[in-house]
Amino acid sequence: MIYLDNSATTKPCPEAVAAMTEALTSAWGNPSSVHSLGIAAEHLLRSSRESVAAKLGAEPERVFFTSGGTEADNWAIFSAAERLGKRGKHIVTTAVEHHAVLHPMKKLEERGFEVTYLQPDATGFVSAEALAAALRKDTILVSIMMVNNESGAVMPVKDMIRATRRLAPLALFHTDAVQGFLKVPFQAKTLGADLISISSHKIHGPKGCGALYVRKGLSLPPYLHGGGQEQNYRSGTEGIPAIAGFGAACRAANPAAEIARMKQVRDYGREVLKTVPGLVLTGAQTAPHIISLALPGLRSQGIINCLQDKEIYVSAGSACAKGHRSHVLEAMGLPAPVIDGSIRVSLSAETTEADMDALHDALLYAKETLKG
Repeated sequence: MIYLDNSATTKPCPEAVAAMTEALTSAWGNPSSVHSLGIAAEHLLRSSRESVAAKLGAEPERVFFTSGGTEADNWAIFSAAERLGKRGKHIVTTAVEHHAVLHPMKKLEERGFEVTYLQPDATGFVSAEALAAALRKDTILVSIMMVNNESGAVMPVKDMIRATRRLAPLALFHTDAVQGFLKVPFQAKTLGADLISISSHKIHGPKGCGALYVRKGLSLPPYLHGGGQEQNYRSGTEGIPAIAGFGAACRAANPAAEIARMKQVRDYGREVLKTVPGLVLTGAQTAPHIISLALPGLRSQGIINCLQDKEIYVSAGSACAKGHRSHVLEAMGLPAPVIDGSIRVSLSAETTEADMDALHDALLYAKETLKG
């Protein structure tokens, strides 16, 4: 089996599986309980938070666990709008965000907010200059992803934050870093963002866990009300097994070596795949782990099925799109035959050059099979 759909989810690493097993069998107490089982669970919660914060470059007390990246995005957007809605109603995002950002934006528009959707260039990139031109004095929130999950474009988030501070000083800046965390080097404390969303299952941790970084000194309205967990921001008994797996995955990660390895395989893969007749490489592909390509004239699902025959697993754009035409590729202005024949190849540090060779051969098989 050759797994090339790591932007959809990654295989849990052995360290994450072991940590989850321990949490389910030994440290299964409620971390809010004051007896020894609860105290053991609370210690595991604290150490896991410290591990995630260390890789994020944040203070542990500024990392708040969620059910995943989608919840972290929703929390950041809706709470920021609630906090600053009396100061202004203008929000800036991009047309190529994940639906976990775009759908909350549509809800805010229904509530009277005005949202500006920045358009990308043909590679999926959005410039800091485009953001600066859209900012206004009544802008209260900017939400721009760090890495696009389909085009592989890395957005100039640090420059965008500087522009926001200069031109819309009342605005909060949120970045969905789900595809950037441990793929693009950054430190939360020096990046300058007010809010950062990350997800466990994109870095070889379990599904069902993510986190929102909230800048020190920033107070947001609680997202879930109840028993006051997560510093009263997100009530509900913490999911210790998933959190423990998230922390273990962070401890196991070696970002510098893994990024270098993925870049090497990505570059090799692009050179090999370009020799497939008719194949088109699309998107910026500046992220180390994403190759976006198309076979115009064929259909994405047919290509995926042919690759699956060879036990090679890829996706057609975002795994959350569920068969709909990619809004990212449409926003990039790509021709319909390219969009309809597009697939996304996403790597991990375990992906090899041999995997790229096998993909090349499988794409030739797909062309022969589907044309036939």
